Amino acid sequence: MASFKHLTSLTKALATMTFPSRPCLQHATRKTFFTYVNEPSMPIPNKEPCWLKTADEAIEQAELDSDQVVYVQGAAATPVELLRAMTDYGVRCDVRNVRLYHMHLEGAAPFAKPENAKHFRSISLFIGGNVRSAVNAGNADCVPIFLHEIPRLFKEGYVKPDISLIHVSPPDEKGYCSFGTSVDCARSAVSYSKRVIGLVNKYMPRTFGDALIHESHLDFAVEHHKPLPIHAVKAPSKAEQMIGKHIAENLVVNGATLQLGIGSIPDAILSLLGNHKDLGIHSEMFSDGVVDLVNKGCITNNQKTMHQGRIVGSFCVGSEKLYEFMDNNPFIEMLAVDYVNDLRIVAKQPKMTAINSCIEVDITGQICSDSIGTRMYSGFGGQLDFITGAAMSEDRQGKPIIALQSVTSKGQSKIQPVLTSGAGVVTNRAVVRYVVTEQGIASLFGKSLQQRAYELIQVAHPDHREALEKAAFERLKVMPAP
Repeated sequence: MASFKHLTSLTKALATMTFPSRPCLQHATRKTFFTYVNEPSMPIPNKEPCWLKTADEAIEQAELDSDQVVYVQGAAATPVELLRAMTDYGVRCDVRNVRLYHMHLEGAAPFAKPENAKHFRSISLFIGGNVRSAVNAGNADCVPIFLHEIPRLFKEGYVKPDISLIHVSPPDEKGYCSFGTSVDCARSAVSYSKRVIGLVNKYMPRTFGDALIHESHLDFAVEHHKPLPIHAVKAPSKAEQMIGKHIAENLVVNGATLQLGIGSIPDAILSLLGNHKDLGIHSEMFSDGVVDLVNKGCITNNQKTMHQGRIVGSFCVGSEKLYEFMDNNPFIEMLAVDYVNDLRIVAKQPKMTAINSCIEVDITGQICSDSIGTRMYSGFGGQLDFITGAAMSEDRQGKPIIALQSVTSKGQSKIQPVLTSGAGVVTNRAVVRYVVTEQGIASLFGKSLQQRAYELIQVAHPDHREALEKAAFERLKVMPAP
């Protein structure tokens, strides 16, 4: 009994000890049952974040150490200042083999520099331009994975983050912050992370749906007010305008639910939908073109049977106009990507029209979207999620569409007899329905290999059609024919 009393008093003494070198570490990391109910919108009783003045302090107090796993929120919500501080701390303290899991990141990526390879190992769940060279040089890595399955990595323990770096809006009067522009897999990563550092930014749009996170889930918080990364809208080329025209006039109907990404081709399509009615948006991501169609009354979402009257997305990158449109706008629901990209949910959308791009396509309809030969370029993303979901459309009116220019900037055909050696197939030929270039629309559903080759050669650039016909004959032992 004496030993038990001694142990009890020792425990109480330890519980009341303070640590001057880390003034709010103990308070910030006090965990209870409520901490891990895996619901970021549920307040944790008697817990609040440790507010620090700089990102450098936050990284130090979170005790970044060798061999840890760090999750980083991505897209427009990339916490650039936290990444800068993390890299500086890791190099200064000679931290080794920290694995960073993330989707596409914006801004600088100092952790991916060759000289920092011993400190940090970037592992992309979707490769962005700032780490692409590191991946292909062997200084970083990537995970081929469907976008809708990324949250499973955290929920099922395949990836166990020691620290999560996130970017949120300031807390409201009830203590709720918002993931803002990027819910995607951030919500699940935070739920299963040992410590969470939040970069709190007044420029982060306050969005709803699954975006809300109570401040008590932040162990450390740093105010850093700076405009988000932007992707300025570029005028589409003549070829991109023609692709948009083919799709808008022939494949998008009134009442359709749309999924598109960002870039000149989606922008070209959206710019030509001004006469359409009652369009809906159910898309992993969306961009500025959506704003204009909402303001014109073309996007109403009133034909949707799920989330009627709401735009559904999971993350985005765009201009300040898009971010202002998103801020405090209940017309938009930002939801977790394992829901938004769930094939069964996609298939339930009325007249689901999924429009995606690719790097190249072969004459049988195989789609390569993530690599140029053996060189990794991006990732699976949500292309197959939506292409397959649209193909499975419950109302049988879904349209899975692949859109691309017929040639590269160097004039090489993007429609090939066979995919480039080493190229990966992201979307298989069985689910591709339409391939659209500036030359026209290839309709592939129910077509034989001979017929597919014919359809695809018709939308190839005229300069390459003769060579493609010869190559098709060599491969198929028969001339392409309708």
